[in-house]
Amino acid sequence: MCASSRSTSLADKLAFLKQVPLCAHMADQELIAFSQDLRLREYAKGQIVFEQGDLGHTLSIILTGKIRVFRLTPSGLETTLTILGTGDLVGEFAVIDQQPRSASARAVGKSTLLQMNADTFFRHIRELPNLALGLMRVLVAKTRWTAAYAETIARYDAAGRLLHILLLFNEKFGEEKPDQTYILDLGLNQTDLASLVGVRREWVNRILQYWSKKKLVEFEGGKLVILDLARAKQERDSRLEANLDQTNW
Repeated sequence: MCASSRSTSLADKLAFLKQVPLCAHMADQELIAFSQDLRLREYAKGQIVFEQGDLGHTLSIILTGKIRVFRLTPSGLETTLTILGTGDLVGEFAVIDQQPRSASARAVGKSTLLQMNADTFFRHIRELPNLALGLMRVLVAKTRWTAAYAETIARYDAAGRLLHILLLFNEKFGEEKPDQTYILDLGLNQTDLASLVGVRREWVNRILQYWSKKKLVEFEGGKLVILDLARAKQERDSRLEANLDQTNW
C-alpha cells in the first residue's frame, strides 16, 4: 500500500514537471533526480516570496497560484513587471548571476512553490544538459515578454498599454466562458493595475468605467471580464494610431 502511494506520488510529480518549460526536454530518470531536490513551500495571499535587494539563494517553480513580480521606486511606489503562474520559474536571475534580487515577488493568492537552493541547481545544470537547454528556453521566453512589454511603452498611449498587457495576460490566464467572454483573475486591485503602466489609480478607475460603458471590459470583485475580445483588440489598436506622432518637421 505504501509502495503504491509513493509510486502514484512520483508519477504525479513527473507528470507535472513534464509540463514545466524548464523541464520539458528531460528524460524520466533526469526528472526523478531533479525532483528529489525540490522542496515544497506554501505562501499565503500577499506574502512576500523575496524582496528587491536580497541575495538570491533559491529559485522556485510555481506549482499552484500566481506570483506578482514588481519593483519599488525610491519613493516606495510599486511597478508591476509581470504575473507568473503554474509552471513558471521565479527568482532565477539572481541565482544565475549571484547579484541582489532586481525585483520583489509576492503571492497574489494562496500559492505553492517548489524550491531549490542555488548550489543544488547548479549541480543539476552541470549534470543534466537537457535542464540547461530548458533554462535557456525559459530565459529566451522571458526576454520576448520583456520586449513585448517595452513595445507597449513605445507604441501605445497609457490606455493602449494597459489593454495590450491585459490581452497578453488573457492569452496565458484567461478562462473562456460559453458566451465567449473571458474571465481574467489576476488578483489585482486598481492600484496594482495602475502600477502595470505607471499611472494613478484614479485614472485606471476612469478607463475601466469607460471600457465598461463600451461593453469591452468590466472589473468585478478583483476579476477582469473581457466582454468582447475582438472589439477589445480593435480598441487597443486604435490607441496605437492615437499615439502616432503626426507632426511634420
